[in-house]
Amino acid sequence: MAAAREYPTRPWVGVGVVVWRDDRVLMVKRGKPPRKGEWSLPGGAQHLGETVADAARREVWEETGMDIRVLGILDVVDAIDRDTDGRVSFHFTLVDVLGEWQSGDGRAGDDVTALRWVPYRDLDRVEMWLETRRVIEKAARQRQDGD
Repeated sequence: MAAAREYPTRPWVGVGVVVWRDDRVLMVKRGKPPRKGEWSLPGGAQHLGETVADAARREVWEETGMDIRVLGILDVVDAIDRDTDGRVSFHFTLVDVLGEWQSGDGRAGDDVTALRWVPYRDLDRVEMWLETRRVIEKAARQRQDGD
C-alpha cells in the first residue's frame, strides 16, 4: 500500500523546476492539493530509485510535454501545511532545480490545469507562494552569474 500524501506519516521528497526559455519562466496552475488552483513551478514527488535530475525531467514532461536540460540544484524548501487542529496535512521537502527548455510546445497534463510562459519582468503580475517567487529570483541571479 502506498503511503498517503495527505496526512502523511513522513515527509515526501518533491522536485520543483524553474524552467527558463530565453527571458521567460514556465509557470503551471496546480490541479491538485496542496496549492490547488495556484500558479507554481512544474514538479512533483520523486520516485524510488530516481535521481533528482531524472525526477525533474519526468515531472516537467508529465505536466507540460516539454523536454528540459537540468543545470543544477537551486535550493531546498520545506513545505508544511497544517489543518485547523494543528495536524500536518501535507509535508514536502522540495528540491528546486534550475532547468532550460529544450523542446516541446507545451500542453497542460497530469497534475496541472494550465501553463504559461511568464516574462521575468512580469512575475509581479502572477500571484504565487512567496517561496516560489524567492526560488525564481535565486534562479535568475544564478543564470546571470553564469553568463
